[in-house]
Amino acid sequence: MTLAYSSSSFGAAPAVKTDRLNTAYLPALDLHLVNSSADQAVAKLLSPGRRRAFFMNAHCCNIRRRDPRYAEAVAGADILLPDGIGVELAAKFTGHSLSANLNGTDFVPQLLQRAASMGKSVYLFGGRPGVADAAAARLVYDIPGLRIVGTRDGYQGARDTQAVIADINESGADVVLVALGVPMQELWLHRHADDLKADLTLGVGALFDFLSGSVARAPEPVRAARMEWVWRLAMEPRRMARRYLTGNVSFLAHAGLAALRRKRLADAQQRALDITVALSALLLLSPLLLLAALAVRADSKGAAIFKQARVGLNGKTFTMYKFRSMTAAAETRRAEILNVSDRDGICFKSRQDPRITRVGRWLRRTSIDELPQLFNVLRGDMSIVGPRPALPCEVADYPPRALGRLQVKPGITGVWQVSGRASVGFKEMIEMDLSYIQARSFKLNLQLILRTFRAVISGRGAY
Repeated sequence: MTLAYSSSSFGAAPAVKTDRLNTAYLPALDLHLVNSSADQAVAKLLSPGRRRAFFMNAHCCNIRRRDPRYAEAVAGADILLPDGIGVELAAKFTGHSLSANLNGTDFVPQLLQRAASMGKSVYLFGGRPGVADAAAARLVYDIPGLRIVGTRDGYQGARDTQAVIADINESGADVVLVALGVPMQELWLHRHADDLKADLTLGVGALFDFLSGSVARAPEPVRAARMEWVWRLAMEPRRMARRYLTGNVSFLAHAGLAALRRKRLADAQQRALDITVALSALLLLSPLLLLAALAVRADSKGAAIFKQARVGLNGKTFTMYKFRSMTAAAETRRAEILNVSDRDGICFKSRQDPRITRVGRWLRRTSIDELPQLFNVLRGDMSIVGPRPALPCEVADYPPRALGRLQVKPGITGVWQVSGRASVGFKEMIEMDLSYIQARSFKLNLQLILRTFRAVISGRGAY
């Protein structure tokens, strides 16, 4: 049955300049979730085009693991919105940080506020008899200009599926909210996606219960503390105990194990890449290595290989190898020239460093001085790709955020190295390294290795 609800005037919603929507792949959940603000998500959902959106919380993820039909419905959705602290914690297991918690009870009214300002109409389907009507009345009261063109309950009113679809389509609704509960609402929307004419369809869970007042929401301080699930458990202990106690523990355990398995796989892939590239490079470049060593010895006194303590994975120090590009007493003179660094921040780098030898300047310009670090890679101290290894004295002065670059093995090449090397400031270098750590993958490492050749040829920032 189509009923019309509307309020007398249209209110202006805040303008949103863009409908661009970022998503993040969360390996621990094997899901692509929205990683944008609520305003950006609203703008995208209401932009031209047809789309289906679901909210994903810990309970949804548990059902998805057990129910292949629901997993198929989730895979068919156009947009998945992160809902709840459980998903947020799962994201952090793999170093991700989501922009916003887009729980349906807060997000949908914000979306409808914007829909009202655009003149879009809404249909409510689901809930016990009378609940959708009460929710509609509350929404119209709260949101000036909102047009609700129909309601239908999820019990007797849902028995004739074709009648439901016909009622929704005849209402001309632009937005359809379906509150049949997880997983029924997602399965229903997935099954009838081609039959519904509305531009936007959403599964909204218990939203109608909250809006109608049949289920009380947690007080604001409880919601602000991200503990609304505790409130719901206290209100409905029998119904919610399994979902929130057993379910949350199961969800976090599976997400944690998935993150651990992915880390082990990523580490194994990176180690295989390291060994393959390092051994191949040493075999192919052995004549060049020999010539470089002879040139260093001929140009100045001292050993051809320079050894220096550097900080690696988890702050552990190791001995790093390089072709010596400075005079033999260079380390004792470092304090004298710290004030002539060309780089802002902690890491010292000077284009006019007087300690650099003639051959050393050429070695640095071509990056040949770094090649002995291939032995560090074989030993497991370093990787081919990663943040550059810092000196202990530099790490001692690191701000807390910079310590994050010690989460992975240091590398011979990386984002910083292919983006300008010494011409990149310290703060910018840190952000590059942290972004790499969050996004690193076998494919990304291969891309950075290939880009290294172009960086070496250009010589930008190499001195």
